[in-house]
Amino acid sequence: MSMLKVPVTDDDHSLGDAKAKITLVEYGDYQCPDAGMAYPMVKKLQKHYGKEMRFVFRNFPLADIHEMAEPAAQLAEFAAAQGKFWQMHDALFAHQRRLRPSMLVKLTEQLGLDGNDAASAIEDHEFAKRIATDVDGGKRSGVHGTPTFFINGNLYEGEWKYEELMAAIEAA
Repeated sequence: MSMLKVPVTDDDHSLGDAKAKITLVEYGDYQCPDAGMAYPMVKKLQKHYGKEMRFVFRNFPLADIHEMAEPAAQLAEFAAAQGKFWQMHDALFAHQRRLRPSMLVKLTEQLGLDGNDAASAIEDHEFAKRIATDVDGGKRSGVHGTPTFFINGNLYEGEWKYEELMAAIEAA
């Protein structure tokens, strides 16, 4: 079984208590249809487990097949620098099928962020190092596609179905 090679730290995007019994790490791509289908499942798990679960999201844009994956990850990191990572994360998944440059501008403005600053950050690849660090950690941990989940540091190899992921969480 593959293990998470890069431990979760305070630098990660996480929701929930660091001392929670369950830590669910997702390597995701904002434009990946499978990651999009997993998004509501993760939300449901967060609601079900509440304070017992911490959720961590790491970027793993599959830029070879999803042209907006990298710009979306850049935008999420731009929003993170403004204290709005989770709002942007949710907005990107909510509008996944319509991700275009114009949609990125619209989402930026909806969150009250400066569209020109966001466009410059994306164009200049301002957060490329952060994203590359996530991708490298994912590759070292055996991530090949998205979404890939780790439960308490162990690779989840089952299907992306709520009941199966919940059973794996219970077993952990």
